[in-house]
Amino acid sequence: MVMDKQTDRRELLTAAGMGLAGLVAALTMKENKLLANPAKPDLVGRSFDTIEKPAPKPAKAKSMISLWMQGGPSQIDLFDPKEELVKRHGETFPGDIKYDNAAQASSKILAPPWKYRHYGECGMEMSELIPHTGAIADDITLIRSMHTGVNNHGQSIRAMNSGTTAAMHPVLGSWLTYGLGGETNSLPPYVALIDPGQLPVDGVGNWHNGYLPSVYQGTVIRPTEPRILNLTPPARLEGAPQKKLLSYLQKLNQKDLQRKPGELDYQARINMYELAARMQTAAVEAMDLSGETAETKQLYGMDQPETKDFGSRCLIARRLIERGVRFVQVFTQNQFWDHHGSILKSLPNACKKVDQPSAALVTDLKRRGLLDETVVHWGGEMGRLPVIQNDTGEANIGRDHNTYGFSQWVAGGGFKAGYVHGKTDEFSHKAVEDIVNHYDYHHTLFHLFGLRPEELYFEHNGQKRKLIQTDQSKVITKLLA
Repeated sequence: MVMDKQTDRRELLTAAGMGLAGLVAALTMKENKLLANPAKPDLVGRSFDTIEKPAPKPAKAKSMISLWMQGGPSQIDLFDPKEELVKRHGETFPGDIKYDNAAQASSKILAPPWKYRHYGECGMEMSELIPHTGAIADDITLIRSMHTGVNNHGQSIRAMNSGTTAAMHPVLGSWLTYGLGGETNSLPPYVALIDPGQLPVDGVGNWHNGYLPSVYQGTVIRPTEPRILNLTPPARLEGAPQKKLLSYLQKLNQKDLQRKPGELDYQARINMYELAARMQTAAVEAMDLSGETAETKQLYGMDQPETKDFGSRCLIARRLIERGVRFVQVFTQNQFWDHHGSILKSLPNACKKVDQPSAALVTDLKRRGLLDETVVHWGGEMGRLPVIQNDTGEANIGRDHNTYGFSQWVAGGGFKAGYVHGKTDEFSHKAVEDIVNHYDYHHTLFHLFGLRPEELYFEHNGQKRKLIQTDQSKVITKLLA
């Protein structure tokens, strides 16, 4: 059999050693026949499959891994040093502040309790709490001027992930897979790696397909075994019995489909069942870390209890995009960075969990030649205020929400390296220079993936719905390499 780029020899050989070789080969050959004469891609039509689609224009990025820090990491204490805060620590803040929790609010300025250092040849200033991120300073773009302007967690999460504050709209991963499909037919194109603690705020809304067809919803990978529920068949069906059953089911589905021409949603359901069959081998192989070297596992911090979980999930994320998954999002647990109180203890603990694995992911992608075509994102839905919250003793102090000026970093996929973008005011309260709104961030990502935001839409209830719902968005060209 002649294999094109959609067929991974390793996947077929792996399947041959399991019980699904016949089914996988048959399904692969069927898809290859379809791909040999692909239809003209229609990004705005009812395309209910995840077969790879060419980008409408030249692209730098092919895949993306988003490390989602739910709760709002403090830009003041990690990424955005301000001398004025140090000089005026303990004084009354001179401006107006919008508090989320007025009952615990104060106007007393809180300087960062931790020191800042210059990292890399670029001299990027970041906190001593994140030395591993500092070690990759020359590979990242640090954006200090993010802005959503909506103070609630849920609304700001939705703004960053789905372009709107309304609930249950399609998220970024769904839009990318709707527009571009995946590069593999044996794994879902969009995967969510959830934390062993709790689901983040908004729960399944973080990987929801909204009004897009269900094939574009993120597939959840659990932090413990079984990582994907209902994937492994009962012992009595393994091997030949399952092969026979699924082959028979395929014949019934195809026969039924012939009686329902043009029902693309029905075809999508059939495709997803067939994908599930292929995943029984491909997904197990992708999430099996036993073949990784001891050096790689140590790089990700898998030898330390504080970093083992997040490091494992970052390594799985790398393995997934290596195998053709388009979009992977790695989550921290509910309100993990929401430090309204006890920030002196909670923030260092949060940094300890994610700093080394996050940096390792960038380093590992780079040494494997994958960073140039893979966007890595690190950040949450908001930052924190420059004043004390819960002023009831040093051990209890924290910071309230701030969505008017916060930080995140990106790497690879066409973004600049060793670059700091934008500024906040002298108190790190509001973005004032080179502001990056959430819709500008999405527009820039679409540009790197070769997508035109105005052309990527879905007709729903008589309307053309899009991720970017404003004509004010723009590509932030200063971020581009």
